[in-house]
This record gives sequence, C-alpha cells and structure tokens, in this order.
Amino acid sequence: MNWIQLSFACPSSLTASFEELLLESSAVSVTLQDAEDQPILEPGVGEMPLWDKVTMVALYTEETDMDQVLLEIKSNMPNMDLSQIHIEKIPEQNWVQAWMDDFKPMQFGERLWICPSAHQPIDASAVNVMLDPGLAFGTGTHPTTALCLKWLAQQNLDGKTVIDYGCGSGILGIAAVMLGAKQAYCIDNDPQALIATQNNALQNALNSEQIITLLPDQLPQVQADIVIANILAGPLLELAELLQNLAKNQAKIALSGILESQAEQVAERYATFFKLDPVVYDNEWVRLSGTKHTSQ
Repeated sequence: MNWIQLSFACPSSLTASFEELLLESSAVSVTLQDAEDQPILEPGVGEMPLWDKVTMVALYTEETDMDQVLLEIKSNMPNMDLSQIHIEKIPEQNWVQAWMDDFKPMQFGERLWICPSAHQPIDASAVNVMLDPGLAFGTGTHPTTALCLKWLAQQNLDGKTVIDYGCGSGILGIAAVMLGAKQAYCIDNDPQALIATQNNALQNALNSEQIITLLPDQLPQVQADIVIANILAGPLLELAELLQNLAKNQAKIALSGILESQAEQVAERYATFFKLDPVVYDNEWVRLSGTKHTSQ
C-alpha cells in the first residue's frame, strides 16, 4: 500500500487542535517535528516542551480523498492558508528496515565497536557491542555518547566495578563490561530505559549479575572504580555530591552531556572532589574526566 503525506508548519500553541483535527479527518498517524532547528537541551523533570514552530506531518491511506481533508481543515481552521500545506505520495517500504539501515557499525578507540544487528561486525576479533536504536537514548551516534565510549575504550577496566548513572540504552555500562569490567550498575529514573538496558544486555549475552539495572532510590551502598554519567549539565551539578560518594578513592569519573558554555561551571563543581583532566571537545559538546582525590 502506498501512502499520502500531508505536512505544514504551525505555532506550537495550535498543535493539539491540529492533531485532533487531522486524526478526525482519517489520518492514521500524526507526527510533530521541529520546523526551525530549535534545540531543546534541558527540559525540567516532567516537562514535555515543544519547539516554537512545529511541522505537523499526517499520514493517510492512498484511497483518502485529500480534497475532502483540505475542506475539513479549512472549515475548522478558516484562517489556515491551504497553499502552505504540502501533500505528497509516499511509496510503501519496510520502514523499520529503512530506519535501521541508517545506522552503521561505529568504532571507538582501537578495539571497541558498536554494531546494529542489521550489520555483521567489521572486526570479529574486536569488542563488538550489538545495539539497535530504540526508545532509550544512546546508540553512539550522538557526540556525548561517542565522547564517553572513546574514554571507556582507553581505560583499564579489567575486574572493575562501574556505575553508569543515567544509563539510557545501557550502552556505556554494557560496553564497560564487554571491555573487561566485572559488573556495571546501570541507573536511570526512566523505567523504559532500564527495560532497554536489560534487553540490550541480553542481546550481548550479559547476565543480571554483570548488568544491574536500578532506579536511583534502589542503588545500594556501593562504591565503584569507574563512574560515568552522560546526562546534562543541570543534573550533573545537582548530583556532584552523590557521584563523588559513589566513587572509591582514586576512582575514575567521566561526565558528558555538557555544552562547551557549561563546561567551566561543571568543572569547578567537580574539581572539589576530582583531579580533572584537560577538557575534550566534540563540536559544541564536551567531556570532563578525572581521578578522585584520596581522602585524608
């Protein structure tokens, strides 16, 4: 079956009204997209902010009378300029496969690869983490995740205990264990992230003693050799005391999800507890890393 796609830009304040109207006009799906490349970097807890200007994208079956759809839109939204509505035919395809094909094996350091299941590992002798894009954040394509994976690939992880705080897909904890760590505590406040981490661990033949998934308030009294947190600057500032308490003396830490403009503030907060390495940059993002001071 072929499809018909209808799209137009509108203010975020009207998205709920348009979404209801489009669904009532027999759209099988409605998607909201950023119309002006506006970043939303750090929403508050429980917030679901939208861009100021949104592109509404509605999908219809090929037999839909689009003239009638336009009449319904005009009838309900008389100020709508129909000339701004774009309609095109979309051929049927395997959408999941098309989406997966955009992800290719990626190398981090000399021996670590992240490989989607649709591809065979390029180097069978390397550490190959099999991981597909999904609901939870973290596939290695974003600079913050890439910065952390490159750092992990440089560490001696043999027999170490790792805490991955804000684990998302679990990519960092899983990579750490496959690089030699004894176990990784993967912490996230989103239950969906923990489910994704568990599924990704199973895909890589790791068990629940190696990858331990927990909500923040379930974390036991444990101190790790390696602490890694790829979240955002605001939460990192709030979590500084907690993360340093989770780190053994001389433990290594890596922090990302930090914009270049935020690096100085985050570094100043963590320098109290850690001897920091030089900042590493990837476009507008940075990674901070260091070693915990020895307690007196």
